Amino acid sequence: MSTESTNLETIAIHGSMKDNPSPNEPVVPGIELSTIYEHRTDGIREEDWKYTRAGNPNRSQLEKVLASLEGGDNAAAFSSGVAAITSVFQAMNSGSHILVPDDVYFGTRMLVLDFAERWGLEVDFVDMTNPSTVEQALKANTAMIWVETPSNPLLQITDVAKMCTLAKKHGAIVAVDNTWPTPFNMQPFGLGADVVIHSTTKYLGGHSDILGGAVIVKQNEELFQKIRKIQITQGAVPSSFDSWLLARSIRSFPLRMRVHNENAGKMAAFLNEHPKVREVFYPGLESHPGHEIAKAQMSGFGGMISFLIEGDEADALKIVHGTKIVTAATSLGGIESIWEHRRSTEGERSVAPKDLIRFSVGLEHIDDLIADVEQALDK
Repeated sequence: MSTESTNLETIAIHGSMKDNPSPNEPVVPGIELSTIYEHRTDGIREEDWKYTRAGNPNRSQLEKVLASLEGGDNAAAFSSGVAAITSVFQAMNSGSHILVPDDVYFGTRMLVLDFAERWGLEVDFVDMTNPSTVEQALKANTAMIWVETPSNPLLQITDVAKMCTLAKKHGAIVAVDNTWPTPFNMQPFGLGADVVIHSTTKYLGGHSDILGGAVIVKQNEELFQKIRKIQITQGAVPSSFDSWLLARSIRSFPLRMRVHNENAGKMAAFLNEHPKVREVFYPGLESHPGHEIAKAQMSGFGGMISFLIEGDEADALKIVHGTKIVTAATSLGGIESIWEHRRSTEGERSVAPKDLIRFSVGLEHIDDLIADVEQALDK
């Protein structure tokens, strides 16, 4: 079934279903497990399925719904979020200069530090909450501004529209990692972005049982074809089953995000008043320095919170291992609540504060979550 709706709830459900060519097709599409396809007697045609690394019905359907959710023209699905991020950096020409937020996802930071030079890329980390700082950092060869807002793990807010204005004046593109906000809370293309990236492992998957990534492009066919070539040639593609499972999970994604938003807002308010919490990073709080920008470019503030405790690293570790409902684990965006002491997770190259706890607020009843967190803080 296809739909012309622009509402995410309808797109998420019907965009992940098969476009039925006849009135008697299954409502829920099946999993296409074959890795190979029989050749036509008159030769292979351009539109034919050939080999599953190059294309597969389940992946194709997934890519269609991902593009629709973000309002993009094309999407490429990958086997992980980092693979998706990698493809965008590799699509830049050698000699390009790229600006990256100084508070950026650890995986992106490590990718840049370990591989950018090998790819012939020049990368600078900048305070992207300050447009003047970004403008001063632009160079003649700047090809891309990489935006992550809210940032990971400090939830700093970048004005996406201003970054897009700066980029276009200098002939650069803007790529937005929209994993944390999701298309439910922010639509980067509507703010002027050129590329949107996701770790679909997180909120789009939503159940901590799928690894995946995606790149969505709007109005730049040349760039998308570079990314598609990287996807197919390098082969970091999701399996048929993972594509099917992710499409299934996307059907409930908008409804899950409503509760993530609601629960995180209430949890942030509770933490903000607790005497053992020194500072809370959540853009939904009016005290957050990026609150007004976040309110202008987001329809909701998401399910992620970071906070600093009154104590040291040992105290933070004691807290994250002192809960009964909230699990100490890495990642985010699942229906279950998890948190972690971010610095010890990332290791010796981490720049996260030693007393910071990163919290992915799940869908449990908020009263139970607050009670569980409260008893861990009060031990």
